[in-house]
Amino acid sequence: MPAHPCAVPGPSSGTSARPAAGYAAALTALALLFALRVGAQAIQRWLPLPFLPSFAAFQGSRLPYSILLPAQLAILAVMLRLAWRGHMGVLRGRARTGRLLTILGWLYFALMLARLAIGLTLPDAPAWFHAPISAVFHLVLATFVLVLARYHRAALPADFPMR
Repeated sequence: MPAHPCAVPGPSSGTSARPAAGYAAALTALALLFALRVGAQAIQRWLPLPFLPSFAAFQGSRLPYSILLPAQLAILAVMLRLAWRGHMGVLRGRARTGRLLTILGWLYFALMLARLAIGLTLPDAPAWFHAPISAVFHLVLATFVLVLARYHRAALPADFPMR
């Protein structure tokens, strides 16, 4: 019987018990978390709600919001497209892409974790370090990159050389 088209190849039987849809669901969840952040900041900009952090608390840099919001929407669109392609089974694994995303994802994650740690421990650190909401959501983005990297690596045949 042929493998399910969304199954991720595994080491012994050719497919693993974990379908590619699991990765797609994780990518979707991370994209939705990022969408909540983008939406919450937009709400605080135009229709502030008392139970959300202030608009300034979401701002992690001096980048004008008129530039930040379109950039965030573009990132979100790419995230949702990749998640959708994963759900549809048309996102094909590529070893080189998986390796590159793994390196970039871990570097990004480590830098944002260091940013968060510095901001929490050094009161005299520059303002960029004292934006925990921004730093946490950069960790969400880094995790998205790492899950996507894992998808690319897991979607290859077990005997595929990962050099």
